[in-house]
Amino acid sequence: MAEFSLDLNEEQRDLRDWVHGFAADVVRPAAAEWDAREETPWPIIQEAAKVGLYGFEFLATCWADPTGLSLPIASEELFWGDAGIGLGIFGTSLAVAAIYGTGTPDQMVEWVPQCFGTVDEPAVAAFCTTEPEAGSDVGAMRTRAVYDEATDEWVLSGQKAYATNGGIAGVHVVTASVDPTLGSRGQAAFVVPPGIAGLNATRKLRKLGLRASHTADVFLDDVRVPGRCLLGGRDALLERLDRARSGRRASGQAAMRTFELSRPTVGAQALGVARAAYEYALDYAKERVQFGRPIIENQAVAFALADMRMEIDAARLLVWRASWMGRNNRPFTAGEGSMSKLKAGEVAVSVTDKAVQLLGGAGFLRDHPVERWYRDAKIYTIFEGTSEIQRLVISRAISGVQIR
Repeated sequence: MAEFSLDLNEEQRDLRDWVHGFAADVVRPAAAEWDAREETPWPIIQEAAKVGLYGFEFLATCWADPTGLSLPIASEELFWGDAGIGLGIFGTSLAVAAIYGTGTPDQMVEWVPQCFGTVDEPAVAAFCTTEPEAGSDVGAMRTRAVYDEATDEWVLSGQKAYATNGGIAGVHVVTASVDPTLGSRGQAAFVVPPGIAGLNATRKLRKLGLRASHTADVFLDDVRVPGRCLLGGRDALLERLDRARSGRRASGQAAMRTFELSRPTVGAQALGVARAAYEYALDYAKERVQFGRPIIENQAVAFALADMRMEIDAARLLVWRASWMGRNNRPFTAGEGSMSKLKAGEVAVSVTDKAVQLLGGAGFLRDHPVERWYRDAKIYTIFEGTSEIQRLVISRAISGVQIR
C-alpha cells in the first residue's frame, strides 16, 4: 500500500517559497498604490514575466503536477501578496484554460502565446461569458454566433458583463449561443483575435475591491472571426449539437467546463486573502496593548484568531482535495469543486471581517491593509458562481434532484 502523506514535495516547496518571495518583495509593497490608482499594474505584470511567473510555460508546469497542487499553492501565495495585482497577473489564465480545455492542438499553438505577449511587451487575455441577463443563469445567454458559410466566418453579436481584462486584452475568448433552443448545451466558445473590428469596451467598471484588476463590459457588434476561431472546431460542435438535439448526453458546455477547471484555484486565491488578514491580525494582537497587556491575552481575541486559523486550514484541505481530483480525472460526485470554492470564499469574507474587528478603529483606516483585504474578499462569494450557485451544484450532486 502506498504511503499517505500531506507533505509537499521539494518542487512544491520551492514553488511556494519562490512565489511567496515575489509576492512579499514585489507585489505587497505596491498593493496600496495600484489599489488607489485603480489601474492595471503593467510594470508588475512585466516583472512577473521576466522572472517566469507570467506565461504559459509557468501554467503548463503547474498543470503537469500529478498531484494538482502546484497551481493552488502558487495562487494562494500570490494572492497573499495582493488580490488585485494577483488577478492582474493570473486573470489571463481563465481565457487560457478555455483554450486549453476545449481547443484543438493547432488552436493552442496559435492563440495561447498571444494571450501572454512577450516579456518585453506582455499582453493579457479575457474570458467573456457573464451577461447582464445571464449571470448565474448561463442558459439564458443572449450573445449569438451565426455561421456565414460563404466566407467561413462566425458573426458574434451581444454584450458581456464584468469581463476581467475586457477591452484591454489582446485575445478575448467569448462564449455564445449557436442554437438558443438547446440552452446551455447549444453554446460554444470563440477566440476573438487582436484588432478585430466590432469589439468594444468603452466603460471600465469601478469596483469595491480588486481595483488593480481591470473589469469592463464588452460589446460585440457583428464581430466577424474566421472559422478557425471556433474552439474545438466546427465538426466537434456539430456532433455535440446533434447529440443534444437527439436527447443523448452531451459532454458539457464551454463556460461550465472552464469554471470546473478553475473553481479550486479561485478558492486558493481566496485563501491567500484570508491568510494575509489572519497573519496581520495575529501580529497586531500580539503587539497591541490595552489595559496593561497584549490584547491576544484576552480570550475573546485569542478564540477569534483560533477560529480564523482553523477555518483557513479546513478550506485549504477542500481546495487541495478538489485540485487533486480534477487533475486525476476523479468525478466531482458531491460537487467537490464547488465545495472548495464555496468554503474558501466564505472563509475569506469571515476572516477579513474578523481582522478588521480585531484591529478596531485602526482596521477601518487605509493605514492598515486589512480594509483592502476586507474589500477584496467579497468577490469570492460572487464571481465564477455565487455561493448560492455553489450550494445548488452541491445539493443537486448529493441528491440527484433538480433543485431550483
